[in-house]
Amino acid sequence: MRLRFSPSGAAFFCRNWGNWGNWGNWGQSRFPSKSHSAAATSSPGKSTLTPIPPIPADLVAEDLACRRGERLVFAGVSFRLPPGGALVLTGANGSGKTSLLRLLAGLIMPAAGWLAWGATPIADDAAGHRSRLHYVGHQDGVKPVLTPRETLAFWASLHGQELRREAPLLDAALAAFALEPVADWPCRWLSAGQRRRLALARLLATPASVWLLDEPFSALDHDNQLRLERAIAEHRAASGRVVLATHIAIEMDAAASLVLDAFAPPHGDAGEE
Repeated sequence: MRLRFSPSGAAFFCRNWGNWGNWGNWGQSRFPSKSHSAAATSSPGKSTLTPIPPIPADLVAEDLACRRGERLVFAGVSFRLPPGGALVLTGANGSGKTSLLRLLAGLIMPAAGWLAWGATPIADDAAGHRSRLHYVGHQDGVKPVLTPRETLAFWASLHGQELRREAPLLDAALAAFALEPVADWPCRWLSAGQRRRLALARLLATPASVWLLDEPFSALDHDNQLRLERAIAEHRAASGRVVLATHIAIEMDAAASLVLDAFAPPHGDAGEE
């Protein structure tokens, strides 16, 4: 077994290849069931115990494997992402960066392994997991007939937050990515870079604990790359978590790096992703 830690506390490790086909339910013993959770007891009468604030949970992955059709893309991927942690995914085309992000978002199921929020398997609370994350994929998710302001209000409503067009949170999200001059234009007038910045602005319009970002720096010029790096740093400083896939070098303090080429199965075909 190989284990690497980053200064932020994020870690990843992999198992030997010899038994990947027999993982089955091995991960079920790794996390306590709800029936085994600790509970405070006290004698009758008024308790003198001071309530203990809940400990923020880690996003935990153990021996994840992903299959696309008949091809095993990767196997043995494990990491732990604490509050404030960041994980940067790199690797060749087809190594599984997008697949891993989609798996973490709950859009596809793992072929093997275990994904949990603290001690709670994600499968036991899929709706709760979706509510705590933002996923920004290759597609910007921008409707041509809506304005950027209307687009952010729409995305906020999907997260159960009704925002007025003049809401300060919308204004702050637009300002963070320098979109104020085009905030009320139809999105069909926006450039590729402006559409990408609008997709990223929804990260700020509706707060979420986990950001899953697939090539978020694509179509961004240098100034807007810096804006995104600043937004990520502020998110992490507020105990947020970030997992991003990228082909370019970025500045991110105390981030763990996961090279997915190292988790390719022996004799696997390359494919494209």
